[in-house]
Amino acid sequence: MRVFHFAFKVKDIQSTRKFYVEILGCKEGRSTESWIDFDFFGNQLSAHLSDNFPELDYCGKVDGVHVPIPHFGCLLAKNEFKTVQKKLETANIDFVIKPQKRYEGKVGEQMTMFVFDFSGNPIEFKSFVNDSEVFSE
Repeated sequence: MRVFHFAFKVKDIQSTRKFYVEILGCKEGRSTESWIDFDFFGNQLSAHLSDNFPELDYCGKVDGVHVPIPHFGCLLAKNEFKTVQKKLETANIDFVIKPQKRYEGKVGEQMTMFVFDFSGNPIEFKSFVNDSEVFSE
């Protein structure tokens, strides 16, 4: 599988670096005064400074839970999910959606949790019980 690249808006580089590098443990890539790249669990994130942030919409309803749209995230192995959860809890990051099991006992069963980065970007972390069901119907 190939990695993805995602560019998104942030309010400042310093707090963005703190969240992604110091809290999540992402490796920092190239940067300038107006953007910074991260290795986000094997994918490339490019955070760009902006002062134009549209309001979030909780229009997404997944397994009965309203989720913020837009959002981005990553799929993690079970142990990675627990490690990220612990890092977020240790850093006193509030969960938008607390770690929970979704689709229990069904195809696509997964753990999920949502947080905001320090610029207010919603991020979802997931861990499927069976990785072969990521794209199942």
